[in-house]
Order: sequence, then structure tokens, then C-alpha cells
Amino acid sequence: MSMFCFQCQETAGGTGCKVKGACGKVDTVADQQDLLVYLVKGIAFWVAEARKVGMKVDNSTRKFLATALFTTITNANFDGDSLSKYIQDAEKIRDEWRVRALGGCGSGCGCSCGGEMAALPGCAVVSLDAAGKAVSEAGVLATVNEDVRSLRELITYGVKGIAAYAHHAAELGYEDAEIYEHIVTALAATTKDLPVDELVALTLATGGCVVKTLALLDKANTITYGVPQITKVQLGVRKNPGILVSGHDLRDLEDLLEQTKGTGVDVYTHSEMLPAHYYPRLKAYDNLVGNYGGSWWHQNEDFESFNGPVLMTTNCVIPVKGSYLNRLYVTGAVGYPGALKIADRPDGQGARKDFSAIIRQAKTCPPPREIETGEIIGGFAHGQILALADKVIAAVKSGAIKRFVVMAGCDGRMKDREYFTDVAKQLPADSVILTAGCAKYRYNKLPLGDIGGIPRVLDAGQCNDSYSLAVVAIKLKEVLGLDDINKLPISYDIAWYEQKAVAVLLALLYLGVRDIRLGPTIPAFLSPNVTAVLVQKFGIKKTATAEADVQAMMAGV
Repeated sequence: MSMFCFQCQETAGGTGCKVKGACGKVDTVADQQDLLVYLVKGIAFWVAEARKVGMKVDNSTRKFLATALFTTITNANFDGDSLSKYIQDAEKIRDEWRVRALGGCGSGCGCSCGGEMAALPGCAVVSLDAAGKAVSEAGVLATVNEDVRSLRELITYGVKGIAAYAHHAAELGYEDAEIYEHIVTALAATTKDLPVDELVALTLATGGCVVKTLALLDKANTITYGVPQITKVQLGVRKNPGILVSGHDLRDLEDLLEQTKGTGVDVYTHSEMLPAHYYPRLKAYDNLVGNYGGSWWHQNEDFESFNGPVLMTTNCVIPVKGSYLNRLYVTGAVGYPGALKIADRPDGQGARKDFSAIIRQAKTCPPPREIETGEIIGGFAHGQILALADKVIAAVKSGAIKRFVVMAGCDGRMKDREYFTDVAKQLPADSVILTAGCAKYRYNKLPLGDIGGIPRVLDAGQCNDSYSLAVVAIKLKEVLGLDDINKLPISYDIAWYEQKAVAVLLALLYLGVRDIRLGPTIPAFLSPNVTAVLVQKFGIKKTATAEADVQAMMAGV
């Protein structure tokens, strides 16, 4: 094998990519990402050791841990040069923390233990050979026991999701030291020979940290941009040149909107950036004009027909067609060979990224080609749904609403994801879909109607806004006087793709949600024994056929 990666849902053969990633990454990039994760775990190990002698993790290390992990998420960074820089920085930071933890020992490798400490996790000196391959046992297969490997990877992927969401919150000025403490604790634990029961407990603790992180990001977004409002978003285009923004980072979008005011350049959202239209402070910009295209995997067609420059603020970027590479801009954790890079914003309150280059290019481009018309409605985060609580509760008590089905999560390319469209079409007219994430694009443009004025698809927002759906469920439990969240008329039919979706799944398990359907496949990184534990303890089940699952969910099974 020239590589091995099984962290996403589309991994080759449902077992693992061994030559080239299904996402498009080449083997050298896969090796670099493995090496970077290995080094980040080394940092965590030595920070945890340093904590024993009273040291605290500094802000720069916190930021690096979150951003470095974020850049290894599926479809975030394909750029070997960018990853090499992260690797170099990681080695430096790891060695600094090793010296702090050991009190300084010095022998040329950064700590000088004379080899005595070389057996410690994270201590091995690693590098890249001329081909860019990791000269170390940094890959996931270095853990031989498949059950231990499975749990270590489940924890690591949950932490990657935490890192991504913590990164977004930090960009808005919101941080919680306990979140970073858990990142360190969890990553350090994956370097140790812990028994399976301790790893299972740490997996659930990671789910608890996901809940804390999502709550922090929700607070950051709503305080900064206002409580999301029910909003109709236009799908057509105007006559002005435009810039298309994809990804998840609302602050990047705000910076761009501020700098395009009065320039004659319109700004459109794509994929997971759609929910930006729901926030009062962002929707107040008259140059934020609509949403263009579908979910992330349609970007080759969407970006080509858009005509103007495209800004990728986070994952999910896919292998780029040469026809638009010269107008593709990346920023933050995103990297792609040949793409134009927008530098990080300078330190300082109120500092903005400089988008002058992308605006200049936009002015030279023709307007977007219209690919659809009409509108879609969203903005049903917990604030808005709870504002409608009396109406929703009345509909439940009267029987007008028989069932809520949470169909949140990720979209993807595989044909079997048509299952989620089929479920939406086959759900009876007295059911309501609660959604968040790009999975919504499988059904958010279907004419599913409403129930007494309540739309049958309630879109809470981005994948991180899955937190809103948990808040709604907890509130409904209280209002209906139930003692268990699983007694609600709610079924969970979750589409997963990458590590942020894994984090959300862990959050739901931590909150005690049972009988979640997960599809279109069970994660390849889960061993049979770990899968059996999840089935027994939480009732997790793989999606079946749309017809069978609709029948079961409407029966509360």
C-alpha cells in the first residue's frame, strides 16, 4: 500500500483507500496528513506531561492544535507545501513542550535524553524523505489491535470535529480552556496502551466536549450575528459580477461582504454557507444576494458556471477543474495546489482579511450563469423553533404532526445517498423533517408543503447547528413532561461523510439519544466488536431501504 486512509464515508471498497484517496488526495499528501496528526498527538502528549508539573497550555499552542487538526479533515487541504509548513511547525512546538516537560535535557533532537526517553509516545524524531513520505510509523495501521485502533480513531475523529468547531468560535473571539484541555487529554490518551473500557469512556467524554464546543460556537455566532431568522433565500442571479463563497466560516464571509460594499460586486453563498442568510447582521448586507448551486460535491459544475471567483473558507474542496483554478481562492485551513491563497487576518481587534485581490478579479468577470430560479426557506435554529413552540406543541397534541425525523449531516457523491431523497418523498404528510448540514440539499428543494403553516423541512443551518436540533429535542421533552428524550416522537436518520459528522454523532450519543439510523454505510474505521458495542449500548443501526425505514420510523421503531 502506498497509503491507507479510512476516515471518510466514501473510502474505497468500504474498507480504506490504499493508492489514492476517494477524496482525490494523493499518497504523499495522505502521508503528510498522517505525520501531522502523529506530531499533534506528540504535542498533546508532552503538554499533558508538562501539566503534571503545573504548566498550562498557551494560546498559540491551542490555536495550532485546532488549526492543524482542522487541516487534516477530509477535503480541507490537498497542498503538500502547506502541509510541510504545518509539519515543521508541529515538530518545533512538540520539541519545545518536550523540553518544558522534562526540564530540558539537550542532545540535538530537542530534548537530549541520550535515547532514554525515545520509547515515550510522541518522542520519535520524524521527517519526510525526498518523495514526501513519512519516515515513521505514523499511520493508523501502526495500532495492530483493530478494536483499540477503532476506538483510538473514533476519539481522534471526534477531536478533529471539536478542533474545527473550536477554530470557528475562536475566530469570533470565543474560547473555552476546558475544550482545549480535553483535546490534549484525548489525543494524549491515544498514544497510550489503555484498556478498551477506558477508551469507550473517553469516547463518550469526547461527545460531551463536542456538545460544549457546539454550544460555544452557537453562542459565538448568535451574539456576533444575531439569532437566525426564518428567511427566504433567492436561487437566481443578478446582472452584476459575483463572488461565490463556500465552506463554513462566517467571519470570512463578513469580511468579504464589508469589503465588497458599494463595489458593484455581488456575493453568493454555496453549500454549507447557505445559512449565512439567516443571520440578521449578515442578511442586512444588500450585496449578499442569494445561494448558488447545491452541496459540496457539485462544485465542479457550480464553480465553472458561476464565472466569477470562488472563495473556499473551509472544507469541503474537491479536485479542481483547470477551467476555474485561476479564480479559486483558499484561506485558513484550506489548501490546494495552484489555488490563490488569502492570508490570515492580522492579530488585533477588528482586523480583517484582505480580499482586495478577489474583488479586483471579480470586476473583470462576467455575471454568474443562472442555473435555477425560485427560493428556499431556512433559519429554523432553536431560537426560531422555540418561538414557534406553542404552535408546534399544538400540532403534536392534535395529531397534525405525528413524527419529527432528524435528517441532518453530510451529503456525498454515492448513488445510495438517493435514499435520503426517497425518505423525504415517502414520509407521510403529517411528518416534519428537522435538518442541518449539507444533507439538506437532498430534499430542501422538493415541494413538500407545510403543516398548518409549519414547513415540512425545518433547516437549522450548518452541520454545527445540529446543536440546535438537540436543544429543540430537550425543550420538547420538558414541555411534554417526558422523562426520557427517547420518548419523544422523533427519529434520527443521519447521513455522515467526514469527521465533523462523527463528532456530532458522538454528541448525540453523549446526550443519550438511542436508535439512530446511520448511513449510507457504517464507518469503515469501526471494528466489528466496536460496532457491536454501539449497537448494543445505543441501538445504532445502518439505514435500510427508504420504504422500510419510513415505515419503522413512523411506528417509532
